[in-house]
Amino acid sequence: MIPKSRRFREAAFIAIGVITPLGILAVNGSAFVMRHLADFRLVLSICALVSALFLNGLAAWAAMRRARRHVPDLLAEYRYWIWAGIGIVVTATAAGGAYFTYLGMRDPNRLPDPLSVATAVLLLLMPVAVTFVARRLEERRSPARRAPQKKEPLRRGAP
Repeated sequence: MIPKSRRFREAAFIAIGVITPLGILAVNGSAFVMRHLADFRLVLSICALVSALFLNGLAAWAAMRRARRHVPDLLAEYRYWIWAGIGIVVTATAAGGAYFTYLGMRDPNRLPDPLSVATAVLLLLMPVAVTFVARRLEERRSPARRAPQKKEPLRRGAP
């Protein structure tokens, strides 16, 4: 059943009206990038580096924050080694992502290149996976958090 509200109709008309101009802009933007791929190749690689540094750094920071609650003694003792390891992993994955992005975009006739697509997917999935694993480990560590608390029913007339 389709709602007959005025807002829904207006939103539908706007959405339908906006799709074609956005498609035209996307096609023209893609053609411009393809024509100047050699220039965009370096820019996209730098953007991939910065993006991976931010996303992986944020995921690593969230994982460390969770780890502080569960293994504070271990983190206190090996703090510098752990942070150095995290820094190396985050930097290496970001540099690898930028490098493979640069390699994957060397020939405009081979786009979409499997290497650059796989690199982009991995750059997106890595911080999601780190965050997911950290949350799973936290759930396993603290089963009391998962158990819902029972509330006592309210009694009428009681002080």
